Amino acid sequence: MAVHNADIAAVFEQIADLLEIQGENPFRIRAYRNAARQMEAMGVPAADMVAKGEDLTELPGIGDDLAAKIEEIVATGTCKALEKLKQQVPATVAELLKLPGLGPKRVKTLYKELKIETTDDLAKALKGGKVRKLEGFGPKTEEAVAQALAAHAGEAQRFKLAVAAQYAEPLRDYLAKVGGVQHAVIAGSYRRAKETVGDLDLLVTARTAPVVMDKFVAYDEVARILAKGETRSTVVLKCGLQVDLRVVENVSFGAALHYFTGSKAHNIEIRRLGQKKGLKINEYGVFKGEKRVDGKTEESVFKSVGLPFIPPELRENRGEIEVAKAKKLPKLVEPKDLKGDLHTHTKATDGHHTLEEMAQAAKDHGFEYLAITEHSRRLTVAHGLDPARLRKQCDEIDELNSKLKGIQLLKGIEVDILEDGALDLPDDVLSELDLVVGAVHSKFNLPRAKQTKRILKAMDHKHFSILAHPSGRLLDTREPYDVDMLTIVRHARERGCFLELNAHPERLDLLDIHCQLARDEGVLVAISSDAHGIADFDNLRYGVGQARRGWLEAKDVLNSRSLKLLQPLLRRTIKT
Repeated sequence: MAVHNADIAAVFEQIADLLEIQGENPFRIRAYRNAARQMEAMGVPAADMVAKGEDLTELPGIGDDLAAKIEEIVATGTCKALEKLKQQVPATVAELLKLPGLGPKRVKTLYKELKIETTDDLAKALKGGKVRKLEGFGPKTEEAVAQALAAHAGEAQRFKLAVAAQYAEPLRDYLAKVGGVQHAVIAGSYRRAKETVGDLDLLVTARTAPVVMDKFVAYDEVARILAKGETRSTVVLKCGLQVDLRVVENVSFGAALHYFTGSKAHNIEIRRLGQKKGLKINEYGVFKGEKRVDGKTEESVFKSVGLPFIPPELRENRGEIEVAKAKKLPKLVEPKDLKGDLHTHTKATDGHHTLEEMAQAAKDHGFEYLAITEHSRRLTVAHGLDPARLRKQCDEIDELNSKLKGIQLLKGIEVDILEDGALDLPDDVLSELDLVVGAVHSKFNLPRAKQTKRILKAMDHKHFSILAHPSGRLLDTREPYDVDMLTIVRHARERGCFLELNAHPERLDLLDIHCQLARDEGVLVAISSDAHGIADFDNLRYGVGQARRGWLEAKDVLNSRSLKLLQPLLRRTIKT
């Protein structure tokens, strides 16, 4: 069975969880978490590197020990270190860490004092009133844990888009190579570039459907076969991802692709338009009575109801049909529109490559500029820069720019926004930079009014350029902080500064609805990678997908501008 980067990441996360429950060295735990993050976001399969005999220690944050563990996981699917930890603490205990309000110390207490190993055990203990009696808990904590447990029970498992891609794309490629297959496409929420995916919808056209179905259920990553038929089958992969496959005739491909891409609300509206014209639209085609009149392509489906082609990312029934009727659909931004990246890190803080290596990687991506924006001094865990170290890096950038050809580095900083809205570095050093990216990295639970005021005050700073990852959310880990985004967007417009869409797969922040809000208010959005290594530039495709869901065109994106056009915009944010 192929081992994907996400599988390796899952092993490292589980090791980190179990070490944390045991109260092990925080630096050791962080090393595993960083390695998991590196694996999950990396575009190149680590298994391919192992097969080619490449040096894994060249990967960011991967030393000899972790490299050996990666090779072991690729070979066996697990590693001895994890199995040893499981003998000391059951792996199910780590699942309790996913519940808000239960940190490692409390989980350890539950396990040691009440022998709680699963969410079912926890539910029984809560019902029996045992949890409140433990040191460090009490009635209020017990109530909060009970609410979190109830919410968790109702949640279906979802996979981050970049993780789903590691399973979906190889499976699609596998099916595309089956004899007689003409099309093999991933549809559903994946094609609509949703931030997370609940299951996968695969669509295939082929001359002989039974052959495709046999190959599908025989795929070496299939754990369970839920259903197998002549034209549709459903399996669950070993990673837990459910995959539904449909095989249709070539003449129905467009109609089926539209139907299985969704969303459901969008499809209902298209069918209603069809009914008004005396048409029946389903996954098999567009029918006038019993006669199929369209449906071979998606374009023909839309044309049958008098509409132009609507990009998949817009199909959420959020006004796209009305705009299409008026022939005013946006020409959505594409990866090739990006001329540079405005948020990256190097070895100077918590990045993994040098200035020169990052510049070369950016040039290889076709960029003409790259902003270096290290963390500021308050973020000690990332070795943030103080004024002296920042000035030293600026000198290094100036020296490197004198030698570089085809790309220019911009001097910047990702400066912490403090609780009172002040910035973490003094004006005299910020004034020497090309751009200042402000970010909230602490006090996420401030009340809505206070959090909003904090950010507005930071944006009022005379050197502020871009608000980084504006909602602060981490997918599956941290909810967005409570903030008045409309007020922030309008303040950015008045102030003349910009908002970031952070393309890292754990963030994808701005949210799509806030991208659309920024567009409507005339605020430019920077699609940035937040790269900590050269491979992270590949994640920009997810940022572009999120931007497309937010209706953004190239003209709405700050870094779609050439360097010549960008520099005046950045200078304009500086108050004199």
